[in-house]
Amino acid sequence: MGRSSRGPDHRTRERIARRTATGLAELVPDRDRPRGWTLLLDGAPQSYVDLDDPAHLSFEYQRRLGHVADLAAPPGRPLTALHLGGGALTLPRYVAATRPRSRQQVAEIDTDLTGLVRAELPLDRGWQVRVRGGDARAVLERAPEGAADLVVADVFSGARVPAHCATAEFAALALRALAPGGLYAANIADGAPLAFARSQVATLLGLFPEVCLIGDPAVLRGRRFGNLLLVAGRLPLPLAELTRRTGADPFPGRVDHGRALADFTGGAAPATDATAAPSPAPPPGVFRDAAR
Repeated sequence: MGRSSRGPDHRTRERIARRTATGLAELVPDRDRPRGWTLLLDGAPQSYVDLDDPAHLSFEYQRRLGHVADLAAPPGRPLTALHLGGGALTLPRYVAATRPRSRQQVAEIDTDLTGLVRAELPLDRGWQVRVRGGDARAVLERAPEGAADLVVADVFSGARVPAHCATAEFAALALRALAPGGLYAANIADGAPLAFARSQVATLLGLFPEVCLIGDPAVLRGRRFGNLLLVAGRLPLPLAELTRRTGADPFPGRVDHGRALADFTGGAAPATDATAAPSPAPPPGVFRDAAR
């Protein structure tokens, strides 16, 4: 497992704050883990990184993305991965640590944020992680056809998924980039009445042969605002193992597929470039205590 030889000394660590293109970025030290850091953007938790243990995934949605990465290929086999949205590069670090020799590209529009993360939370020099500054959709449009084992869309503008990254046209580009057995995972956020999530499910069901939805049961029932993870591919999904792993998480989740997923859409129409809207803004303070 790769370890960085640099980074702030935990004995003297203090909060690091920088104004970037997308807002106020803060790196907050974890008092329980000597080299653990939480990235906040405008006060909302975005990512967690432990420089001593890049395979440690602290946030609920990141653990679920880790499950998908684990199941994207046989254990230990290197992946070709495309990450749309970078943050603190938590998932690329996880893949690099758990699947050595993986080749990964990251699209992150906020180059100032990338500079801060690279300086304060450096990547292992042996990892093949290339970070490209640019809009996620623009990078996806240029991705090689049929090359990626894993495409992850974790694209947020502030706390909202931008409309142009939540359409059938965007999903079609992701499908084009995937290898035949590859997996597409999209992290979204929604709350009651779940109109955005229902439309996103309908969008993927219209394009991918296989789709499932993973989330906290309370979020899936519209009882609270939170993250949901969509997973899709051309071939049958590893549903049994996804269900087992998600159910064993510290905050167990549910996996919906098939008829249950079709029922979840409630007749919602797929989102297109002509009709899409960004995901709803979260209620004030909802994510302050949700980094779990």
